[in-house]
Amino acid sequence: MSREQQAVARARKAFETGRSRPLEYRILQLKNLQRLFVERQKEISDAVKKDLNKSEVGTQLYETLGLEGEIGLAIRKLKEWAAPRPVEKNLLTLSDTVYIQPEPLGVVLIIGAWNYPWAVTIQPLIGAIAAGNAAVVKPSEVCVHTAKVMEDLLPLYIDMELYPVVTGGVPETQELLRQRFDHIFYTGNSMVGKVIMEAAAKHLTPVTLELGGKSPCYIDKNCDISIACRRITWGKYTNCGQTCIAPDYILCEPGIQDRVIEEVKKSIKDFYTDSPKTCPDYGRIINQRHFKRIMALLEDSTVAAGGDNDESHCFIAPTVLRDVKPEAKVMQEEIFGPLLPILPINGLDEAIKFINKGEKPLALYVFSADEKVINRMRDETSSGGFLANDCLVHFSVSSLPFGGVGNSGMGCYHGKFSFDQLSHLRGCLIKKLKMEGVNDMRYPPHTPKKLGWARFFILKTLDLGWLGRMLLLGLLAVVAAVVLQYLR
Repeated sequence: MSREQQAVARARKAFETGRSRPLEYRILQLKNLQRLFVERQKEISDAVKKDLNKSEVGTQLYETLGLEGEIGLAIRKLKEWAAPRPVEKNLLTLSDTVYIQPEPLGVVLIIGAWNYPWAVTIQPLIGAIAAGNAAVVKPSEVCVHTAKVMEDLLPLYIDMELYPVVTGGVPETQELLRQRFDHIFYTGNSMVGKVIMEAAAKHLTPVTLELGGKSPCYIDKNCDISIACRRITWGKYTNCGQTCIAPDYILCEPGIQDRVIEEVKKSIKDFYTDSPKTCPDYGRIINQRHFKRIMALLEDSTVAAGGDNDESHCFIAPTVLRDVKPEAKVMQEEIFGPLLPILPINGLDEAIKFINKGEKPLALYVFSADEKVINRMRDETSSGGFLANDCLVHFSVSSLPFGGVGNSGMGCYHGKFSFDQLSHLRGCLIKKLKMEGVNDMRYPPHTPKKLGWARFFILKTLDLGWLGRMLLLGLLAVVAAVVLQYLR
């Protein structure tokens, strides 16, 4: 039996003991996980620094701070999330108890990504623990140091049988995918997402796919261009552009392109100084393979700012490209790096048309002071998330679902959405062995009279308060007796 098979078997055996189900145990595990981020911040930050050149403050800001917030929310709200959820009834079920009962799915596989290795790996784990599941955690092998720290630290804080960490590369991931899971949660690119989905289909395992794509950014000529470009610069070059919801390219009218370039250049200098290479807040490309891929995207475009690079240190400066054509290399795939192409277009109509020609993106950004422009962009396009006048920040809002649509993914998470995504929402109806007369209309022999009564009871909807429901319940008992006599 392979190491991966053993981990899955142990997790399933632990789940079958039932110990992950009590709310008290789930909260204990979440509190222990929360303690990890308080007590082991230095080890976490040191590893991320080695992998992505993030500063300690940057690691807390973009990786662990949000996780601490998510854990705190889950602890506070778990009793409410896990409670039975009453639903509306029709006349036939008025005397019954009808509700939705969330229950654990079983054993979940979480396959993380390398760009925000803690945030996008642990956030689904929080949902899995809160929902009462076991979970096999597979951190990305690309972040070598972080994967090792995760493998070492998680078993010290949370149940190592219920939540094992499996490290390794493609062979280990393939071996995991051959096992049966009750849900697979994958963060990464769409190409691998298709492989995940194909493997899951063999066991009819549901999947959540958090993918990516080319997230457009439209700048209206009448907006505050200085503020817009400052926010876009932050959203684009954070983590050296290696963010799945980074603005991938800018659409704007030709008349404001030069102003946009100058404002982005100004913000780059404000954020990362005249020398981004020595700035502690500017990251690095994850490895040389991705460095070469990104540099190749520059081949047929005009550099308006930046362009400096150093392959030996995986450094690419914040770069702006001007007058980019739709057929340019940089427009054929998600950039996932610090290149910002500007495509001149003739206004909002052309921008919407251009966006709709491509795959549905994970995020869509519009900068405008005109509510009509914002509403048109929202109503006439489709994307995983939609933001007006800012970038990235929707990821931090736990009350919003985060996820893609179409080629950018399926399913969503964050806050209660994580809990629901990794739960089976079980429909429950509890009857009593009374009032059998009401049921006579459904029993053979079927007649037009019975159909008439069935139509009344099933299709009639009433909006009643508590007292009204009690009165109707009494009336229903009387009607049941009358119906029984009438049908006979």
